[in-house]
Amino acid sequence: MTEASPNARGRTMSTAAVMAFACTHIPIAALVLAVSVHLPQYFATHLGMSLVLVGGAFALVRAIDIPLDPALGLAMDKTRTRFGRFRLWILIGAPILMLALYVLINAPADAGRVWLIGWLLVMYVGYSILLLSHVAWAATLATSYQQRSRIFGGLTVLGTAGAMAVLIIPVAMQARGATDAQGVEAMVWFIIISAPLMAAITVWRTPETLAPEHHTGFTLKDYRALLTRPNVLRLLFADLCVTLGPGWMAAVYLFYFKDSRGFDTTQANLLLLIYIAAGFAGAPFTAWLAGRISKHRALMVTTTIYSLTLITLSILPKGEFLAAVPTMFLAGAMAAGFTVMIRAITGDIGDEIRLESGRELMGLMYALTTATTKLAGAASIFLTFNVLAAVGYQAAAGATNSADAIRGLELAYLIGPIVFVMLGGAFFFGYRLTEARHAEIRTELEARDALYDQAAVLQGLTGEPGHPAPEKT
Repeated sequence: MTEASPNARGRTMSTAAVMAFACTHIPIAALVLAVSVHLPQYFATHLGMSLVLVGGAFALVRAIDIPLDPALGLAMDKTRTRFGRFRLWILIGAPILMLALYVLINAPADAGRVWLIGWLLVMYVGYSILLLSHVAWAATLATSYQQRSRIFGGLTVLGTAGAMAVLIIPVAMQARGATDAQGVEAMVWFIIISAPLMAAITVWRTPETLAPEHHTGFTLKDYRALLTRPNVLRLLFADLCVTLGPGWMAAVYLFYFKDSRGFDTTQANLLLLIYIAAGFAGAPFTAWLAGRISKHRALMVTTTIYSLTLITLSILPKGEFLAAVPTMFLAGAMAAGFTVMIRAITGDIGDEIRLESGRELMGLMYALTTATTKLAGAASIFLTFNVLAAVGYQAAAGATNSADAIRGLELAYLIGPIVFVMLGGAFFFGYRLTEARHAEIRTELEARDALYDQAAVLQGLTGEPGHPAPEKT
């Protein structure tokens, strides 16, 4: 069921409604963590594939998959059905993701590069459809500056719950005597089962608003113009960097915490669980901070604290679990803030574009940030695995690494994330789309949409075309 009235567009969602809508982010976040931390290692150790092969496969798949995101975003923006727009796409994405994951954890004995690339590509297509439709829909549900931070905070909170659940699974499995590979396979089954269930809750409990679109054409010239907008460029480069930093860290996380910091697999997973659980505090804190100092400044604060926190990891006593807990919690809380702010800022810029162009491009805007997120994910695995190979680090189970290889691992773990995350925050120096400016944009959009709604009603009553308001150029 869809809604299209101005009042529907401006409504405030209850906390229960936000949480019901955010359910789909449980399997999405669980998959992101599994892909970032566990699946590459699973392919390298359990299936015996080389680090270079695994890193290259992930990079190639992302290179193929990334150009699909803008096409998917435009297709979603143009979708108009009685069932809705984004609701339909969520129901398409879930089964594609389920199929790919099932095949990936049931690899044949002769699985090689072509097999891995093919099924990773199917997995990422399903993931793209599910993620893109969910975040773009979120931006149309929450239209005000503060409400947008709130709903994306809700997505991050339930995403944190999904990531925590998928981290607890291998810990519990290992306590029962299961192998690392069996723990990873159990994580994947959690995603396979939760994806359709959570998508169904979101679609069942959330009505969808279809905003009026005053220009329907979109050409390559329009696409180039979009990509040259200063705020769009600022957003994309920032998203690339704040995703690449934590992704870089995640790609070598288990190697670093086990071989450098002296933790076993269970302790490393528990510390990662604390890092993820910190999102319960970090997401609402960052949304609150954005209401006090604005979204872009809140992003800059979180990137700075995150980077300073990572520095302390290298001086903590090795193997001391309790000493590492505060550092991992603070870093995780700040990383959750990156996600909330980038997605909320994307919606604000999408509103600015709709006011100036008359086009509803929210799906495309989130497709662009999804593309940069994927690029960062692929780059993090490709770069870090090749760096580890270059310094002589051996990832195979039971391998012995030299002191120089361990030192290279330590430098790779710390330098990359700090540099990229700080650069991501720096891109928002001089940003002017503040809360006051966004309120002006929303007022103009709502007034114009109301005129188009009135024109549509008049046309229905008289059979004569209405007279829309002129576009702002």
